Amino acid sequence: MPIDATQPYDDANIFARILRGEIPARTVYEDAHALAFHDINPQAPHHVLVIPKGRYVSWDDFSSRANDAEIAGFVRAVGAVARAAGLVESGYRLLANTGRDAHQEVPHLHVHIFAGRPLGPMLAAG
Repeated sequence: MPIDATQPYDDANIFARILRGEIPARTVYEDAHALAFHDINPQAPHHVLVIPKGRYVSWDDFSSRANDAEIAGFVRAVGAVARAAGLVESGYRLLANTGRDAHQEVPHLHVHIFAGRPLGPMLAAG
């Protein structure tokens, strides 16, 4: 069910539990600011999620409250994951849903990295 991006952070969300080690994840990258892991329900041949380690509900929350080091570290982590997977030459798509209308399902900022096949138009018609 889509969430409200302005809601308070929920420490019981699945990504918070992954960060605490309560739920396993197939990690592909980790540093002081971010964790990246394979999506359990991939929508493309390559589908990785990158999450900040801080308690941020959405991109809006992160961009307004995170400090400069967190923002730079997270953005650099997304790029490092794509480069390490060899996605730059063929291309990849980044997606960060924010709020109900964008169908954000987990109240922790996350960026999807999709690649591995032609992805088609950015949005479906309708």
